Amino acid sequence: MSETTGVPEYDDAAVQRIRDFVEATMGGKIVRMEQQVRWRPAWFADVDVDGKIVEVHLRGDRTGDVAIFPDLKREADIVRVLHSQGIPVPAVHGYLADPPCIVMQSIKGTRDLSGLSPQAQSVVGREYMAAVAAMHKLPVAAFAEAGLAAPEGAEDIALVGLNTYMPQYRRTKKRPEPLLEFVIQWVRRNVPKHRTQASFIQFDSGQFLVHEQRMTQLYDFEFSMIGDPMVDLATMGMRNTIEPLGAPMAELFGYYAEASGEPVDHDAVLFHVLQFSLLGTMQFTGTVADPRPADPHSVYLQFDLSLRRSILLALSKLSGLPMPELPPLVERTGDNANLIRKLADTLSGIAVRDPVADGQKAQVVELIEWVSRADAYGAGMVAQNIADVSAFLGHDFADWASAETALEEFVLTAGPDQDAALFALLATTEGRRLQVFGPTSIGEAALNVKLPQGV
Repeated sequence: MSETTGVPEYDDAAVQRIRDFVEATMGGKIVRMEQQVRWRPAWFADVDVDGKIVEVHLRGDRTGDVAIFPDLKREADIVRVLHSQGIPVPAVHGYLADPPCIVMQSIKGTRDLSGLSPQAQSVVGREYMAAVAAMHKLPVAAFAEAGLAAPEGAEDIALVGLNTYMPQYRRTKKRPEPLLEFVIQWVRRNVPKHRTQASFIQFDSGQFLVHEQRMTQLYDFEFSMIGDPMVDLATMGMRNTIEPLGAPMAELFGYYAEASGEPVDHDAVLFHVLQFSLLGTMQFTGTVADPRPADPHSVYLQFDLSLRRSILLALSKLSGLPMPELPPLVERTGDNANLIRKLADTLSGIAVRDPVADGQKAQVVELIEWVSRADAYGAGMVAQNIADVSAFLGHDFADWASAETALEEFVLTAGPDQDAALFALLATTEGRRLQVFGPTSIGEAALNVKLPQGV
């Protein structure tokens, strides 16, 4: 059985238990079972039930130490409630506790909407936003009965995500995080006080499939909560910057307003862009600082770099504080360049026999590229950051660890009068990190981060 820390056990014996459970639950025989190549255990399976092929999706638990809600059954229960209320989500056939696995209907379709005409994208967008609005109108009592916390009052509704993520952040945090501690205080001081109506929210929204030019179903309710419905508009807007939703966001927001009967609160959406970016960074900071065995570290580095960029852009717009302009890096070859080049050459000669191993090899290639940039520019970046923190705090530091620790201590006691100076400093140190690692396969997404259209 998996634990909230460490790696869930999906070895051959565990996979066989999944197969046995699927066949017993479905009353048939698995004739195909294909592992999905991603950062969590998941499979597609075809089950022969009395001569008819039934397609199912088998959703396992996340690996590593990044779970906010460690019980996968929670998600199964949520999807069951949504399905019973007529929301277009897959039917849940069963849940296996050991190893954790949801057996659910396999959704037809693709996430790639690029092949659709603008007219078809508008149709899909209208269908999707109607489903989201319907989901937001559901009574929250059924979800509270399934174990979701039901916040009351503007502050608890606005900060349900922060309050939920905080225990995992405090437990897994491995290093000082002055930027995150600064933003935690800022969002607590700047809650939208007029948002007092809570709804069921997907939280990490924008996830649906399209088949034959129509939306099929919504998926992935791992992080669902009861909170401000504007959270879902914020997170789908963020997803749109890397996984386009088809129709422009302004058009989608218009469809939502029509279906919900309520205008979109753009200021609240931007607040939740900031908070969601903060929460994602909080979620992964522990494993980014101290990677756990089997972690998809290149994926988590990509999340971390991109989300920090999103934090800065959103906070700059909300506060009116300008982003600092940094001089370009001076080109440099790292001291270990030859060794790193040889490491990449050796890896290229290793043959892989299956898609999972090929995905792991691709991650190593990305990490080698990251290490190469760190070798070339890391020392200079750290020296500049130490100098800036030393000047700000009026104290010389021998290394970055001590400088970062002192800066976090200052942040924790600083008042709003220090916001502008702290933002300038933190945006500068984070900006240098983006300069160093942005020109990599991992960092490319961060270079392209933009605020969602319409906020």
